[in-house]
Amino acid sequence: MYRIVFNLPFLHLPIYGYGVMLVIAFMACLWVSKAMARRAGMDPELFVNATLIALVAGIAGARLSDVIENWRTYTDPARSIFDNFLDAINIRAGGLTFYGGFLLATPCCLVYALRHRLPIRRFIDVSAVVVMIGLGFGRIGCYLNGCCYGALLPPGWGSAPTQFPYYSNAYVDQFNRGLIQPPPELMEESPIGGAVLKNWDEVRAEGLVDLANQQHALAVQPTQLYSSLTAFLLAGLLWAYWTTEHLDGRVFALMLMLEGPSRFLLETIRVEPAVWTARLGGLTVHMSLSMILGLALAAAGVVLWVAMGWKKSSAQHGIFVTAH
Repeated sequence: MYRIVFNLPFLHLPIYGYGVMLVIAFMACLWVSKAMARRAGMDPELFVNATLIALVAGIAGARLSDVIENWRTYTDPARSIFDNFLDAINIRAGGLTFYGGFLLATPCCLVYALRHRLPIRRFIDVSAVVVMIGLGFGRIGCYLNGCCYGALLPPGWGSAPTQFPYYSNAYVDQFNRGLIQPPPELMEESPIGGAVLKNWDEVRAEGLVDLANQQHALAVQPTQLYSSLTAFLLAGLLWAYWTTEHLDGRVFALMLMLEGPSRFLLETIRVEPAVWTARLGGLTVHMSLSMILGLALAAAGVVLWVAMGWKKSSAQHGIFVTAH
């Protein structure tokens, strides 16, 4: 975990790893979208604004979704309303839900494409590849930030890359669940009762930095890196399919059909709150919001795949442009 990559000299301004990866993701998505647009016969400059819209709307939707999903965290009675609000809008801390960003950015970008009379099917096909590239870099940012971590690693699976430090998301969560017991010097009484961890400002003020640096969370699954690798593999697969003769819109449909189930499987080893629980025979099934959305998007992908085959556009037979 490298939450702060470096500090700007003289300004004492921390540069966060999550933010760095967002910038890298934006630049990579911009370059790829322009290259694909040019090859598909669309104005590549229009994708500059489209990528900006996707970035802004994506971050807003991703943060809003995370706040809703973890409402209790952002309505902590031990803090003031203002402090909870600042925590809710603090995107530097991570906590950006991919599906929330996707569900808001998609209609915003579609409206932009319609206003500029871009061919929608071609537009969403390019977007499918770009979305997966952005997700791949974004998940690396999650790893650097320490959010979106997985379940505890089984014994003997190693620990060094997945033991997050003191006051990281994983450390705080495991403390709250009673899985780890920090030294008493790093704890204090909560105004509403019970013990809470001292934040880094308190740790530094009391000269407890060395003690805090010795603390680590229990080893967890690096699901951020699993997700990143999956996203890059899907981006490569989608791009390869896009370069073949295909029906417009089916690249986007394929992205939905593949990303949904892969996210569902990753969720089984992630630490996410369950929003739906049911008993199937003697088995209790817990499903997170992302699991449900993953299945829904996969089903939408199947419907879209079939729909794209009902009526071929008049320009379909000329859509594939070979590389020069």
